[in-house]
Amino acid sequence: MRKNTSRHGLLAHLCTCALVHLCVGALAASPLKFSGQVSGWAAGNYGTDWLGQGGIRYLPALALGGRTGFGFDLSANAWGEAATDFRDSLTLGLQAKPYRALVRYARPRFDARLGLQKINFGSATLLRPLMWFDRIDPRDPLQLTDGVYALLARYFFGRGGNVWAWGLLGNDSTKGWEWIPTEAWKPELGGRVQVQVPRGELAATYHYRQAYWSGPALPEQARHVREHRAGLDGRWDLAIGVSVEDVVTFSQPAVDLFRMHLTPQWQNALSVGADYTIPLGNGLGLLTEHMLVSTADPEMESDARHLTAATVSYPLGLLDNLRGLVYYDWRNQGLYRFVSWQRTLDNWTFSIAGFWNPDRPQGFMGGSGGRAGAGKGIQLMVVFNH
Repeated sequence: MRKNTSRHGLLAHLCTCALVHLCVGALAASPLKFSGQVSGWAAGNYGTDWLGQGGIRYLPALALGGRTGFGFDLSANAWGEAATDFRDSLTLGLQAKPYRALVRYARPRFDARLGLQKINFGSATLLRPLMWFDRIDPRDPLQLTDGVYALLARYFFGRGGNVWAWGLLGNDSTKGWEWIPTEAWKPELGGRVQVQVPRGELAATYHYRQAYWSGPALPEQARHVREHRAGLDGRWDLAIGVSVEDVVTFSQPAVDLFRMHLTPQWQNALSVGADYTIPLGNGLGLLTEHMLVSTADPEMESDARHLTAATVSYPLGLLDNLRGLVYYDWRNQGLYRFVSWQRTLDNWTFSIAGFWNPDRPQGFMGGSGGRAGAGKGIQLMVVFNH
């Protein structure tokens, strides 16, 4: 069986903090910046039963260094929440964990970051095959996502081209679309190249990792899976905006005999999107994307799943914005509806959101970031940035 690897994430975090302290002396002359975000929410919904939720979250952040040279960023994610069924159940929770902890170095055309950080890329917005290292939910007003322990280096060419290279280590939880975690202390490696093309941009991305299946009924030698991912994405500004993301994943267990118990050998995720702003009033923004996920394996039945998403946004002025978002899961015939109003005043943001989802949401459709995602309901949120 797989050993408990929670200590590995802690050790990786401690190593990152040590690197941060090593750079503090060199940055003593730089100003130390302290900032933070406080958010509170309350939500009520009715699915199979009534449910009420509420909570408060604080994201304190320290930053040292300027736009060039050495610097570091350190932040935490602390929250408390309560949930009740309005009868005899009350659940309380309190948790705190590192959110970002990285050392950075930047020059005019180059930057590198080492530590706990957010890595995301791609041209899609709502349905993202290239959501490899984050889990940003488009419905979340805070856009929260856990980071990964990594070394990331990027070089920027003229005319918008750039090259990325990364290595990940010490991440023992699933991330992105993964459902099998990475094997403890096995490095993950990858990179990305993006170039400008007529009326748009095009990029190719690759990532390799060794996953570990910890489920029951398999011998140790059959639990290891080698995984290769290759992605191609682009965006073009034509009469409308057009985006494409396509990812092919090849998974090969160490023992072929047990492939059927783990994951399909081949998987392809293709997302195609279009966006346009109608010149109506302050501008009515429209965006739609469709994603097809298909699998193939000599020893498994082929499978295909379709997801469609669309969003409409309209700014009422400089302070207020209205937004509607719809997802449709064609296989499960699940329709997810989300509408919100948001007002921004200097350091304050206020939002009211309503949702109407299936009683049992599937996958990441279930909601995050303090939102009750099942059934029908409403959420209120207040955010203060300092």
